[in-house]
Amino acid sequence: MELGTVVASCWSAGISVYAVIAALGIAGRIGWIDTADVLQQPWLIALALFLALVDLVVDKIAWLDSIWDAAHTVIRPLVGATIGALAPEQMVGPMIPEPIILALTGGGLAFSAHAAKASIRAAVNTSPEPASNVAVSVLEDGLVAGLLVLAFTYPVVAGVVTLVLFLAGLVVTVVLVRTGRSAWRRLRRRAPPPTECADGPRL
Repeated sequence: MELGTVVASCWSAGISVYAVIAALGIAGRIGWIDTADVLQQPWLIALALFLALVDLVVDKIAWLDSIWDAAHTVIRPLVGATIGALAPEQMVGPMIPEPIILALTGGGLAFSAHAAKASIRAAVNTSPEPASNVAVSVLEDGLVAGLLVLAFTYPVVAGVVTLVLFLAGLVVTVVLVRTGRSAWRRLRRRAPPPTECADGPRL
């Protein structure tokens, strides 16, 4: 795999981890890109496709998607790190990063995408109507699909686009976390104080 393909795949794993595993496995089997043999195993591709379908449905159900995200806080970065660690076996050229460096980079990219996704979905879930949740999920699906196609076809461009998405994701995560904390503080200040009775505070 080209470095741009690795970077884009690791970042995408932070959003749709099972779709990325399936895409890398299928692309490797048909010869579109060179991927690790373990990713091309039929059983792994079949399992990834099944879980990707589950992810596709769950991700569009308000609040259930946030629970799903919480459960994948470790899984997505771990898969991103694994994709990075396996990449040097298929890379060619005089300058091939060490597996540990690519693993740390892959895990970091996946975690940043996961954090941005989870933060956005938590904010969207406060909306009383479900349409916005579904719309955001569809946009995420389209983003991952488009980025993977770009990564398999034009790795350098995909690497640059991923860098932009990484920086944008950091900004979004910081803004949403700060906004959430401010809203929580305002809510606590507005909470009525405990009532007191004549003979002392009420427990």
